Amino acid sequence: MTVTVVGIGGSIRSDSQSERALRVALEGARELGAQTVQYSGPELMLPFYDPSVPERPDIAVKMVEDLRRADGVILVSPGYHGTVSGLVKNALDYVEDLRDDERPYLDGRAVGCITAAYGWQAAVNTLTAVRSIVHALRGWPTPLGAAINSAQVKFDGEGACSDADVDRNLRVIGRQVVEFALRQASHLDVN
Repeated sequence: MTVTVVGIGGSIRSDSQSERALRVALEGARELGAQTVQYSGPELMLPFYDPSVPERPDIAVKMVEDLRRADGVILVSPGYHGTVSGLVKNALDYVEDLRDDERPYLDGRAVGCITAAYGWQAAVNTLTAVRSIVHALRGWPTPLGAAINSAQVKFDGEGACSDADVDRNLRVIGRQVVEFALRQASHLDVN
């Protein structure tokens, strides 16, 4: 079975620190053979989600379709004023379009949760918020989440992380998403 993992995160600025963290986590998923799809930077600049407006921009339709087919998800949000960025939250609001699916929202999918902020308080508060959103969307947050203090941890232009422990944790999160998807699939095959 080939597992598909969708990564959503980053900021308006392409190649931001949070987007680089997302790439490392997705690499962890690929290490276990997963196919990955990434939505970040300008791709997340979507109109405000409005359930009463049925027309969606092409990128939102594609993102929702990819989430529909996804076996797992990795979310990365910068911490803005102690919580999830509006950009990432708005992208997640589009998951509402999955409400009537056989697997509504993120049901039955592991979701890796990662945050990056300039300071521990914002990074940890944002991680708590992301995990709460995942629960509300019926997803399964991975056992390991990562709160990255951008004042202490940097990613260079090649994506290398200045802290080996953070790099390892991001890869573990990607692998946990894949491992859960494989277990979920084998459980469903038994029933």
